[in-house]
Amino acid sequence: MTKQFERFNLKPFILEAVNELRFQKPTEVQERMIPALLNGESAIGQSQTGTGKTHAFLLPILSNIDAAKQEVQAVITAPTRELANQIYQEVLKITKFCTGEDMISARCYVGGTDKQRTIDRLKTQPHIVVGTPGRIKDLMVENALLVHTAKTIVVDEADLMLDMGFIEDVDKVAAAMPENLQILVFSATIPEKLKPFLRKYMENPKYTHVAPKQVAAEKIKHLLMPLKSKTRTRTVRDLLVKYNPYLAIVFTNTKKKADEVADELLQEGLKVGRLHGDLNPRERKKMMKSINDLEFQYVVATDLAARGIDIEGVSHVINYELPTDLDFYIHRVGRTARADYSGIAVTIYEPSDENAINQIENLGIQFTQLEIRAGELVEVGPRNKRKARKKQINEIDVAAKTAVKKSTKVKPGYKKKHKYEVEQYKKRQRRLKKR
Repeated sequence: MTKQFERFNLKPFILEAVNELRFQKPTEVQERMIPALLNGESAIGQSQTGTGKTHAFLLPILSNIDAAKQEVQAVITAPTRELANQIYQEVLKITKFCTGEDMISARCYVGGTDKQRTIDRLKTQPHIVVGTPGRIKDLMVENALLVHTAKTIVVDEADLMLDMGFIEDVDKVAAAMPENLQILVFSATIPEKLKPFLRKYMENPKYTHVAPKQVAAEKIKHLLMPLKSKTRTRTVRDLLVKYNPYLAIVFTNTKKKADEVADELLQEGLKVGRLHGDLNPRERKKMMKSINDLEFQYVVATDLAARGIDIEGVSHVINYELPTDLDFYIHRVGRTARADYSGIAVTIYEPSDENAINQIENLGIQFTQLEIRAGELVEVGPRNKRKARKKQINEIDVAAKTAVKKSTKVKPGYKKKHKYEVEQYKKRQRRLKKR
């Protein structure tokens, strides 16, 4: 199983870990980036979640660590505590194969933990640091964590780091490192606002863009629910009750709206969790534990849960509203249909969303219309079919106005007679279309 990875000249313990992790062959992003990263090159990797990007940087970084030097050699930053912990766990899965003098030490530093206790334990510097930018910066400022010896820094989920306002902290950490720093930036998108940071630290980085084979998982069913007489929250409540999901995430665009929706659903008798950036570290940790322990069937969340947190077992995604940044539609629905399971993504919309839906369809998403009829959820066919039917009706209306001329003589009841003739013409045309 390791033969596909042997040609990279990775250290033996890495190959043992690869075998244990049952990696059949390198993914595209790994194939294209591991050789350059082993050579110490800086790089930008643009790829979606699930493409193997974490191991694209972990395998070469760990292979390049000099265990004999007890100093910080690599810093890996992530925008959320949960992501940092996930990366740290992956590091441990590999470093457990190190033995004797080759032992590699790694530590995870995130907010919401006892900073003084962390400082007291930093008498010995770890080889690898994983954590959130704010906590790493704080430990650096306290002269507890000595990052000036590090040769590599990773900025994972860089666009999310930018959105959450952490790129300045990353900048301060990177500024304390050597000039010939290897900087590795991984991101699903490269926003314009991120480019000044990239230009500051990267002269001619290797750029790798791995386009997803499809924009969303194949087993996601994309549904549209028109907003009619009910409120959005009531529509969400009806969807949740009728689907009776294993686990559903309801996405809103703001933290305030997430709280409002969660409160209203609680009043409707549903046991609902909530997940957004205003929860303090203890609340967020407790909420994640409750969600993972399946104490909640429904979670109302902001886009933090679309990218910054990995939640297993999501069967349904409900978009309370379309995201402001339409790229996040793909991130949101990507929470379901993972690990070869199927999933359902429902978006509640109104006529003003028509342009945004067209843009999502242009990405290759095919929507099916959903309605509640006689108290049951009914799929009423592809949205394009409905659009084509509407267009056809409009074409008949235009043709009728041309074909049925108004009388030049004004007689009693002429308007009624003209309207009748128009309707008869339209009926004949519709019958012809059906043949």
